[in-house]
Amino acid sequence: EREVYIVPNFISEGYFTREVLPRELELTGPTTRRDGRLLHYCDPVGIHPSMTELLTKRALEMIGGEVPPEETSLIVVGHGTGLNQKSAEAIKAQVEALRQGPIPFAQVLDAYMEEAPYIADWRTLAGTPNVVVVPFFIADGLHSYQDIPVLLGIESEPTEAASQREVFRRNPRRLDGRTLWYSSAIGTDPSLAEVIVDQVAHFDAHHPA
Repeated sequence: EREVYIVPNFISEGYFTREVLPRELELTGPTTRRDGRLLHYCDPVGIHPSMTELLTKRALEMIGGEVPPEETSLIVVGHGTGLNQKSAEAIKAQVEALRQGPIPFAQVLDAYMEEAPYIADWRTLAGTPNVVVVPFFIADGLHSYQDIPVLLGIESEPTEAASQREVFRRNPRRLDGRTLWYSSAIGTDPSLAEVIVDQVAHFDAHHPA
């Protein structure tokens, strides 16, 4: 039999990963046998523990040795609101893992666009001179191009310029006496491919044949 691993490229569990994809793919459980194939349905990429390493790598790449992590706050930002509590849970889990990780950031914080703690309050949330903000999204879109830059104060309004990658190239910025680095969405990192492979290995470890 041919084996097929299906890895949802989503940041967290939710309606699409639990309802829509299994229904559309006609899955009956973790493994579905159909048409001479074994279909293995893995967890979404965003909840794998190796996402923590990816966030750490991105934050360190952003500051590039210019400032020490000990004087830097790392803020992982998501959408928020009750539409998908699993998304906030995924971010909170990553923040806790980052706090326990080997890199001694002064603070690791979760923040959201539409619920407290608000990313717009980053100046009061972060108590360090250096701040790195990483959007916890699979892809760059209006949130990371336009909305979050306005909430951070990088842009005064959602302009056409803010919708282009240029918004990620002007790092760092000096805002209100702080040095701020703003990253593109974590899901755009090339190393996400490794997280997808890790999720396949995680499936095999927890669903032995």
